[in-house]
Amino acid sequence: MTTIPEAQILPLKFDDSGVIRVAGTRVTLDTVVEVFNDGASAEEISHRYPVVALADVYAVIGYYLHNKAEVDAYLAERAVTRARIREEHERRYPPNGLRERLLARRKTVGRDH
Repeated sequence: MTTIPEAQILPLKFDDSGVIRVAGTRVTLDTVVEVFNDGASAEEISHRYPVVALADVYAVIGYYLHNKAEVDAYLAERAVTRARIREEHERRYPPNGLRERLLARRKTVGRDH
C-alpha cells in the first residue's frame, strides 16, 4: 500500500521586525515573489540566492500560489512600510547635495594625513 508522505514544514519565518524571510537566510518573501513574478524560474531564483535551497524556493512559490491574496496583501503592506521608512530617512538625511558633501569630506580627510 502506498503512503502519503508527511507535509513539509513551510520554510518561512518572521524575523524580529516582522519581516517574513526564508528560514535560515536573510532572503525575504518579498524578494522571492518579486523575482518569480518577474519571470524567474525556481532554479534561477536559487542560483541568484544560493543560500536558499531549491526545494525551499519551490515551497515558497507553492505557498505564494496557494495563498496569493494573503501574500499580495502582506507585500502591499510591506511596500507602504518601505516607502514610509524611505521618506523618514530622506527627511533625516536629505540626499540633496550628498555628492558635494562627500567630496568635501574626502578633501578634508585627505589633508589630515
